[in-house]
Amino acid sequence: MLKIENLHAQVEGKEILKGIDLEIKSGETHVIMGPNGSGKSTLLKVIMDHPDYEVTEGEIFFEGEDISEESTDKRAKRGMFLSFQNPEEVEGISVENFLRTAFTNVKDEKPQLLEFRRDLKKKLEELDFNGDYAQRYLNVGFSGGEKKKNEILQMKVLDPKFIMLDETDSGLDVDATKIVSKEVSSFLNEDKAALIITHHSSILESIKPDFVHVMIEGKIVRTSDSRLISEIEKDGYSKIREEVKNV
Repeated sequence: MLKIENLHAQVEGKEILKGIDLEIKSGETHVIMGPNGSGKSTLLKVIMDHPDYEVTEGEIFFEGEDISEESTDKRAKRGMFLSFQNPEEVEGISVENFLRTAFTNVKDEKPQLLEFRRDLKKKLEELDFNGDYAQRYLNVGFSGGEKKKNEILQMKVLDPKFIMLDETDSGLDVDATKIVSKEVSSFLNEDKAALIITHHSSILESIKPDFVHVMIEGKIVRTSDSRLISEIEKDGYSKIREEVKNV
């Protein structure tokens, strides 16, 4: 589904990604872990063509097609989705209107209002939101956890093929983390794929990763299965840093 080859990217002249190679197949869930400032969030933003970042070398392929020069909206229409680490507040636009507009633009079809509202109400209940949230301004006055759950709501409404979650578990309490983990797990299937950034294993309670990658200083330095998470939680990244130095 997604293939990245020798990806280099910079911001304001500073190189952040220093040669990323990554391949994600349909049905797979990949997790990226690493110390702060290692380039994890940058990688996801570059995959979605964030304007602050400049790709200086390498290619990005989605479903076999080179999308390296495509704009963010075209990537979204292909079925790519990014949940932000720090969702923006938008005055004057309700959650419902935002989601209907996003759905219309991504899917190139305008949903029937009553049908859309019935479906939205169901999805809100699944995330333990009450119906009033749909009429509130997007993220305005939302707690950190509510903002993150609202990102998952967007994912459920837009139904993308490939999801990227950037520390969606940060700011969530125990109950909200369980809800989000369950909803992401139920969303994924053999036709979808996920790339998840996290510092903790709690978000993975219901999500079973196929591969775990460690990023340090703009490079993927180690890839393994889910057992790597336990190793990191026990020893941190110091052991992996030493392994990298000795290579």
